[in-house]
Amino acid sequence: MIPRIFTHCLVVLAALTAVLGTPTRSAAADAAKPQYYELRVYTTQSEAQQQRINDYWQNAAVPAYNRMGIKPVGVFTEMEASATNKVYVLIPCDSVEVFAAIPAKLAADADYQKAAAEFLSAPKSNPAYDRIESSFLVAFDGMKHLVAPGQQATIFELRTYKSPSEGVGLNKIKMFESGEITVMKEVGLAPVFYGRTLIGANMPCLTYMTCGETADEHKKHWSGFGAAPIWKQLQADPQYKDNMIGMIKVMLKRTGASQI
Repeated sequence: MIPRIFTHCLVVLAALTAVLGTPTRSAAADAAKPQYYELRVYTTQSEAQQQRINDYWQNAAVPAYNRMGIKPVGVFTEMEASATNKVYVLIPCDSVEVFAAIPAKLAADADYQKAAAEFLSAPKSNPAYDRIESSFLVAFDGMKHLVAPGQQATIFELRTYKSPSEGVGLNKIKMFESGEITVMKEVGLAPVFYGRTLIGANMPCLTYMTCGETADEHKKHWSGFGAAPIWKQLQADPQYKDNMIGMIKVMLKRTGASQI
Protein backbone atom coordinates (compact mmCIF):
# COMPACT_ATOMS: atom_id res chain seq x y z
CA MET A 1 0.00 0.00 0.00
CA ILE A 2 1.41 3.41 -1.00
CA PRO A 3 0.78 6.34 1.38
CA ARG A 4 -1.70 8.71 -0.28
CA ILE A 5 0.26 11.79 0.75
CA PHE A 6 2.52 11.37 -2.29
CA THR A 7 -0.15 11.33 -4.96
CA HIS A 8 -0.82 15.07 -5.05
CA CYS A 9 2.88 15.79 -5.68
CA LEU A 10 3.64 13.13 -8.26
CA VAL A 11 1.48 14.68 -10.98
CA VAL A 12 3.70 17.78 -11.04
CA LEU A 13 7.12 16.22 -10.59
CA ALA A 14 7.75 15.84 -14.32
CA ALA A 15 7.08 19.53 -14.79
CA LEU A 16 9.34 20.43 -11.87
CA THR A 17 12.12 18.36 -13.35
CA ALA A 18 11.74 20.14 -16.67
CA VAL A 19 11.90 23.54 -14.99
CA LEU A 20 14.57 22.84 -12.42
CA GLY A 21 16.77 20.55 -14.45
CA THR A 22 17.80 16.92 -14.25
CA PRO A 23 20.53 16.21 -11.69
CA THR A 24 23.75 14.57 -12.81
CA ARG A 25 25.12 11.57 -10.98
CA SER A 26 28.66 12.64 -10.07
CA ALA A 27 29.35 13.23 -6.39
CA ALA A 28 30.74 16.71 -7.06
CA ALA A 29 27.69 17.72 -9.08
CA ASP A 30 25.33 16.30 -6.49
CA ALA A 31 27.07 18.27 -3.76
CA ALA A 32 26.60 21.47 -5.76
CA LYS A 33 22.87 20.95 -6.23
CA PRO A 34 20.22 21.95 -3.71
CA GLN A 35 18.26 19.33 -1.84
CA TYR A 36 14.49 19.04 -1.90
CA TYR A 37 12.41 18.66 1.24
CA GLU A 38 9.02 17.24 1.94
CA LEU A 39 7.59 18.86 5.06
CA ARG A 40 4.70 16.73 6.24
CA VAL A 41 2.33 17.82 9.01
CA TYR A 42 -0.03 15.41 10.75
CA THR A 43 -2.98 16.85 12.64
CA THR A 44 -4.22 14.75 15.55
CA GLN A 45 -7.12 14.45 17.96
CA SER A 46 -5.45 12.55 20.79
CA GLU A 47 -2.16 11.71 22.41
CA ALA A 48 -2.76 8.12 21.31
CA GLN A 49 -2.72 9.23 17.67
CA GLN A 50 0.49 11.15 18.26
CA GLN A 51 2.07 8.01 19.67
CA ARG A 52 0.90 5.93 16.70
CA ILE A 53 2.43 8.42 14.27
CA ASN A 54 5.72 8.37 16.17
CA ASP A 55 5.72 4.57 16.30
CA TYR A 56 5.03 4.37 12.57
CA TRP A 57 7.96 6.61 11.74
CA GLN A 58 10.31 5.08 14.28
CA ASN A 59 9.60 1.43 13.49
CA ALA A 60 8.54 1.46 9.84
CA ALA A 61 9.04 4.64 7.83
CA VAL A 62 12.42 5.94 9.03
CA PRO A 63 14.14 2.56 8.57
CA ALA A 64 12.57 2.24 5.10
CA TYR A 65 13.64 5.74 4.04
CA ASN A 66 17.13 5.06 5.36
CA ARG A 67 17.30 1.90 3.25
CA MET A 68 16.68 4.14 0.23
CA GLY A 69 19.56 6.36 1.30
CA ILE A 70 17.25 9.13 2.51
CA LYS A 71 18.60 10.44 5.81
CA PRO A 72 18.43 12.03 8.27
CA VAL A 73 14.65 12.18 8.70
CA GLY A 74 13.33 14.65 11.25
CA VAL A 75 10.22 13.93 13.34
CA PHE A 76 9.04 16.67 15.69
CA THR A 77 6.04 17.69 17.74
CA GLU A 78 4.97 20.91 19.41
CA MET A 79 6.72 21.88 22.64
CA GLU A 80 3.65 22.07 24.85
CA ALA A 81 1.77 18.80 25.34
CA SER A 82 -1.77 18.77 23.96
CA ALA A 83 -4.28 16.24 22.65
CA THR A 84 -4.27 18.13 19.34
CA ASN A 85 -0.53 18.53 18.88
CA LYS A 86 0.69 18.32 15.32
CA VAL A 87 3.55 16.06 14.26
CA TYR A 88 6.03 17.51 11.75
CA VAL A 89 8.16 15.28 9.52
CA LEU A 90 11.07 16.62 7.46
CA ILE A 91 12.26 14.38 4.63
CA PRO A 92 15.37 15.43 2.65
CA CYS A 93 15.84 14.22 -0.93
CA ASP A 94 18.82 14.82 -3.17
CA SER A 95 16.68 15.20 -6.30
CA VAL A 96 13.12 15.30 -7.60
CA GLU A 97 13.69 11.81 -8.99
CA VAL A 98 14.57 10.46 -5.55
CA PHE A 99 11.34 11.88 -4.18
CA ALA A 100 9.25 10.53 -7.05
CA ALA A 101 10.64 7.02 -6.56
CA ILE A 102 9.66 6.78 -2.89
CA PRO A 103 6.11 5.36 -3.25
CA ALA A 104 7.19 2.50 -5.52
CA LYS A 105 10.12 1.66 -3.27
CA LEU A 106 7.90 1.62 -0.19
CA ALA A 107 5.41 -0.61 -1.99
CA ALA A 108 8.20 -3.07 -2.81
CA ASP A 109 9.76 -3.03 0.66
CA ALA A 110 8.42 -6.12 2.45
CA ASP A 111 9.84 -5.12 5.83
CA TYR A 112 8.18 -1.71 5.60
CA GLN A 113 4.85 -3.16 4.49
CA LYS A 114 4.84 -5.53 7.44
CA ALA A 115 5.87 -2.92 10.01
CA ALA A 116 3.50 -0.25 8.64
CA ALA A 117 0.46 -2.43 7.90
CA GLU A 118 -1.65 -1.48 10.92
CA PHE A 119 -0.91 2.23 10.55
CA LEU A 120 -1.57 2.34 6.80
CA SER A 121 -4.81 0.37 7.09
CA ALA A 122 -6.29 2.15 10.13
CA PRO A 123 -10.10 2.10 9.84
CA LYS A 124 -12.57 4.97 10.07
CA SER A 125 -13.52 3.84 13.56
CA ASN A 126 -9.92 4.12 14.81
CA PRO A 127 -7.92 6.49 12.58
CA ALA A 128 -4.19 6.85 13.11
CA TYR A 129 -4.37 10.63 12.58
CA ASP A 130 -6.81 13.33 11.54
CA ARG A 131 -5.28 14.71 8.31
CA ILE A 132 -1.93 15.12 6.58
CA GLU A 133 -0.74 18.30 4.91
CA SER A 134 2.41 18.27 2.83
CA SER A 135 4.69 20.88 1.27
CA PHE A 136 7.48 20.33 -1.24
CA LEU A 137 10.43 22.71 -0.97
CA VAL A 138 13.74 23.35 -2.67
CA ALA A 139 16.74 24.42 -0.60
CA PHE A 140 18.16 27.92 -0.90
CA ASP A 141 21.38 28.29 -2.87
CA GLY A 142 22.70 29.96 0.28
CA MET A 143 22.41 26.66 2.19
CA LYS A 144 21.90 23.81 -0.23
CA HIS A 145 21.87 20.93 2.23
CA LEU A 146 20.29 20.14 5.56
CA VAL A 147 22.56 20.36 8.61
CA ALA A 148 21.58 18.09 11.48
CA PRO A 149 22.48 19.49 14.92
CA GLY A 150 23.94 17.46 17.74
CA GLN A 151 21.93 15.95 20.56
CA GLN A 152 22.52 19.06 22.67
CA ALA A 153 19.81 20.82 20.65
CA THR A 154 16.51 20.45 22.49
CA ILE A 155 14.38 23.20 20.96
CA PHE A 156 13.58 23.71 17.28
CA GLU A 157 11.91 26.72 15.73
CA LEU A 158 10.10 26.36 12.42
CA ARG A 159 9.28 29.62 10.66
CA THR A 160 7.30 30.26 7.50
CA TYR A 161 7.53 33.72 5.92
CA LYS A 162 4.69 34.68 3.60
CA SER A 163 5.28 37.20 0.80
CA PRO A 164 2.77 39.28 -1.18
CA SER A 165 3.87 37.95 -4.60
CA GLU A 166 6.23 35.42 -6.13
CA GLY A 167 8.78 38.01 -7.22
CA VAL A 168 8.81 39.62 -3.80
CA GLY A 169 9.16 36.16 -2.25
CA LEU A 170 12.34 35.65 -4.26
CA ASN A 171 13.50 39.04 -3.00
CA LYS A 172 13.14 37.79 0.58
CA ILE A 173 15.22 34.74 -0.28
CA LYS A 174 17.86 37.06 -1.77
CA MET A 175 17.85 38.94 1.53
CA PHE A 176 18.59 35.70 3.37
CA GLU A 177 21.39 34.85 0.97
CA SER A 178 22.86 38.36 1.20
CA GLY A 179 23.67 38.05 4.87
CA GLU A 180 20.84 36.73 7.04
CA ILE A 181 21.97 33.11 6.81
CA THR A 182 25.56 34.03 7.63
CA VAL A 183 24.51 36.06 10.66
CA MET A 184 22.22 33.31 11.93
CA LYS A 185 25.13 30.89 11.85
CA GLU A 186 27.49 33.37 13.51
CA VAL A 187 25.18 34.13 16.44
CA GLY A 188 24.48 30.46 17.16
CA LEU A 189 20.95 30.04 15.79
CA ALA A 190 22.19 26.81 14.17
CA PRO A 191 19.99 26.69 11.05
CA VAL A 192 18.89 23.20 10.02
CA PHE A 193 17.45 24.02 6.58
CA TYR A 194 16.02 26.79 4.40
CA GLY A 195 13.51 26.04 1.67
CA ARG A 196 11.35 27.81 -0.92
CA THR A 197 7.90 26.24 -1.18
CA LEU A 198 7.22 24.80 -4.63
CA ILE A 199 3.99 23.04 -3.68
CA GLY A 200 1.99 23.63 -0.51
CA ALA A 201 -0.04 26.05 1.57
CA ASN A 202 0.52 29.79 2.09
CA MET A 203 2.39 30.30 -1.17
CA PRO A 204 4.41 32.26 -2.01
CA CYS A 205 6.43 31.50 1.06
CA LEU A 206 9.67 30.16 2.44
CA THR A 207 10.24 27.93 5.45
CA TYR A 208 13.30 27.41 7.61
CA MET A 209 14.30 25.82 10.90
CA THR A 210 16.74 26.92 13.59
CA CYS A 211 17.54 25.25 16.90
CA GLY A 212 19.05 25.79 20.33
CA GLU A 213 20.17 24.04 23.49
CA THR A 214 17.49 25.68 25.66
CA ALA A 215 14.67 28.18 25.19
CA ASP A 216 16.68 30.87 27.02
CA GLU A 217 19.80 30.31 24.93
CA HIS A 218 17.72 30.34 21.76
CA LYS A 219 16.25 33.73 22.72
CA LYS A 220 19.75 35.07 23.37
CA HIS A 221 20.82 33.96 19.92
CA TRP A 222 17.86 35.77 18.37
CA SER A 223 18.80 38.88 20.35
CA GLY A 224 22.29 38.60 18.90
CA PHE A 225 20.82 38.36 15.43
CA GLY A 226 18.67 41.44 15.95
CA ALA A 227 21.70 43.44 17.11
CA ALA A 228 24.00 42.33 14.28
CA PRO A 229 25.21 45.19 12.03
CA ILE A 230 24.67 43.15 8.84
CA TRP A 231 21.05 42.46 9.79
CA LYS A 232 20.47 46.14 10.55
CA GLN A 233 21.91 47.08 7.16
CA LEU A 234 19.71 44.55 5.37
CA GLN A 235 16.64 45.66 7.30
CA ALA A 236 17.26 49.30 6.33
CA ASP A 237 17.99 48.55 2.66
CA PRO A 238 15.05 49.86 0.56
CA GLN A 239 15.36 47.04 -1.96
CA TYR A 240 14.10 44.60 0.70
CA LYS A 241 11.19 46.74 1.90
CA ASP A 242 7.81 45.02 2.36
CA ASN A 243 8.93 41.58 1.17
CA MET A 244 6.86 39.86 3.89
CA ILE A 245 3.19 39.99 4.81
CA GLY A 246 3.21 37.56 7.72
CA MET A 247 4.99 34.85 9.65
CA ILE A 248 3.98 31.48 11.08
CA LYS A 249 6.18 30.33 13.97
CA VAL A 250 6.07 26.94 15.70
CA MET A 251 8.30 25.78 18.55
CA LEU A 252 9.09 22.08 18.31
CA LYS A 253 10.89 19.27 20.08
CA ARG A 254 12.20 15.96 18.79
CA THR A 255 10.16 12.77 19.06
CA GLY A 256 11.78 9.41 19.64
CA ALA A 257 11.65 8.75 15.88
CA SER A 258 13.73 11.76 14.87
CA GLN A 259 17.21 11.55 13.38
CA ILE A 260 17.60 15.35 13.39
